[in-house]
Amino acid sequence: MISIGIILGSTRPGRRGEQVARWVEERAALRGDARFEVVDLVDHPLPHLDELPGEYGHEHTRAWAAKIASFDGFVVVTPEYNHSAPAVLKNAIDFLHAEWRDKAIGFVSYGGVGGARAVEQLRLVCGALEMADVTSQVTLSLATEFENFTVLKPGDHHVAALTKMLDQVVAWSTALAPLRTGSPVAVA
Repeated sequence: MISIGIILGSTRPGRRGEQVARWVEERAALRGDARFEVVDLVDHPLPHLDELPGEYGHEHTRAWAAKIASFDGFVVVTPEYNHSAPAVLKNAIDFLHAEWRDKAIGFVSYGGVGGARAVEQLRLVCGALEMADVTSQVTLSLATEFENFTVLKPGDHHVAALTKMLDQVVAWSTALAPLRTGSPVAVA
């Protein structure tokens, strides 16, 4: 069965991401086509790039690499900070390369304009890592999807968008499996 990591991409105190990631996980748990696990960057404290690319001399890098390698695809939950993704998320992505390759990725973002600008930048990064970013995404505005700007209250249209995005992440993760395993791809 396909395994999808739900990466919680903020470590800032007071972050809204925990409730967003829980919502994604709860909705994903209703599916029977994949296993889902929240990966909170708080649990993986990585210093700012303290190794050469591909050289995993530190335990924190080896643990992070093993965690990411264990998944077939990802959903990233990200806020938008200053028109971009959080530095801690970009740092966690930049720590690795091969572990991301040939895996699908979808995005659930939140912020003043739903976090859309952060996702657009992350799509470029993921393309450079040879990931397959799916087109469907969920954008949650702090003004309309969070009661008093703090409590997540997604609308039915967000549930539909999340379902579509998860469908795509699972389908693409499954389709890319032969590239990750080195098995030949059958051409019809």
